[in-house]
Amino acid sequence: MNLLMKNIHMCRQTKHGETQLTLDEDLNVPDIRPDVELIVQSRGRIVVEHTRAETQKLLVDGFMEVGILYMDNTTERQLHRLNTKLPFDEAFSMDGLEPGQEGIRLRHEMEDLNVSLINSRKLAIRALVSLDASVDEIYDLSAAVQAPENIPSLCEKTQKLEFLQLEVRNKDILRLKEDVQLPSNKPDIREILWEDVELRSCRTHLADGKITVRGSLFLFVLYHADAENESLQWLEQSIPVEGELACSGCTAELIPDIEVTLADNSVTAKEDIDGELRTFHLEGTLELAIRLYGTDQAEILTDAYSPEKDLELVTNDEAYETLIVRNESKCKAQGKLRIQSAKPRILQLMHSSGSVRIDKTEIVPDGIKIQGALPVSILYISPDDTQPIAVLEGSVPFSHIAEAQGIANNTRGNARIPEVFSLGQTNAPCRYTLTTNLDQLSATMADSEEIEVRASIGLNLFAVRTDTQRCIHEIHESDYDPERLEAVPGITGYIVQEGDTLWDIAKEYFSTPAQIMEMNGLISEQIKKGDCLILMKNVRLLKNAV
Repeated sequence: MNLLMKNIHMCRQTKHGETQLTLDEDLNVPDIRPDVELIVQSRGRIVVEHTRAETQKLLVDGFMEVGILYMDNTTERQLHRLNTKLPFDEAFSMDGLEPGQEGIRLRHEMEDLNVSLINSRKLAIRALVSLDASVDEIYDLSAAVQAPENIPSLCEKTQKLEFLQLEVRNKDILRLKEDVQLPSNKPDIREILWEDVELRSCRTHLADGKITVRGSLFLFVLYHADAENESLQWLEQSIPVEGELACSGCTAELIPDIEVTLADNSVTAKEDIDGELRTFHLEGTLELAIRLYGTDQAEILTDAYSPEKDLELVTNDEAYETLIVRNESKCKAQGKLRIQSAKPRILQLMHSSGSVRIDKTEIVPDGIKIQGALPVSILYISPDDTQPIAVLEGSVPFSHIAEAQGIANNTRGNARIPEVFSLGQTNAPCRYTLTTNLDQLSATMADSEEIEVRASIGLNLFAVRTDTQRCIHEIHESDYDPERLEAVPGITGYIVQEGDTLWDIAKEYFSTPAQIMEMNGLISEQIKKGDCLILMKNVRLLKNAV
């Protein structure tokens, strides 16, 4: 029997796996570099080159790029830079993964990086890296919305289904190229010692056929001046960023779940129009993981019967997703970092950098409580001639509640990746993604031993509820068993019980809601516990049974 069906195009997370790996390597200082007296600062960046899905496991390979700024042991206490790469090749378990599986979302985070001095010509590098992978599977939910009209005395029960429909799933990149000129009071560039590029205040906006990305790149460069003036110089500048990406199927009305990551960047010295090295040339890449959803609704056929024909319903429980919340919020982080006894005192601040780390999330009434920290690294000039450049590192905690109406407080978890939580009264599962942005960061001297840090953090929450719905796929029609019909009394007095509906009562007694309303003089299908109803078996059914 042909039914009117509706297909819903959706995306759901089906597989998940995670692991941690330790990178451990000793680095010899090249012969052209002087001995190491003191490690000033170090940083690492994870680069994933390839991922490959195999049976029950995911293979990942890449490298961690490490930069080290150190001070030599000469009387001038000069700064120097070392770069190295630590390769990795990791396989970790993912239940249900199949060879060639698509839609894998891989996230990585450097949990810890430690660079220590073995001797003046050898450094020890230790790093802890976490890898987290999930698989988003696109599927079609198929459900009947209308039964055939040729079934006699057909009674249908429908339910309005509101759902998210995946419209766009894509990955794209936005390439950035910027030139930053040195101010007239700064000397020419001889050598770039250190650079730091941070993406801040990044926002995306949807329009028909395109996605606009706006934000800023906060650039810091530490360099040696030219031969005539070999002083140590630095430059800080915020560079506005705006770009457009063509995106087929995108409209302003869609709901975005977009992650933007500064994947790589490089800063080089470049000659200006006069042939002098007075320009910093910045190149970078923004990677966008794009998922755009639309909202839709449909009247789904959930039950059907006929008092004249026996209907066998072929059903299946189908999963579907509805939006709980998608919001952008901001929180403040503020704290003080104090110099420890081993560090020199502060004469002048040069640069502060930071990143946002989520430590814990907790479902609370109508929201998600987020607890985290802002690891901060502050480069400064000291009055100590033996250590003229130093770094103060610390962490500023923060706590924030992102509003999400309808989420119960009976679960816990970590939201750096999509997780599954149970929801309030429906006891339905929920998954969410939480992405962070460092919007602003400032550091000021409270005194020569203490620095006050203030930051503004952007938090983007995208949460959906996953429900199941009984959907009808086929209806088979046959005649009722005469013995079953004979067992039903011709007329019955019925007292309405708690939870009864007129539709359910009519189905049980081979009648229709309209016939019961007419028989009892009801003007609507609303009934309540204790109501007395007169029920009469369908007359046409009695004739067919004879």
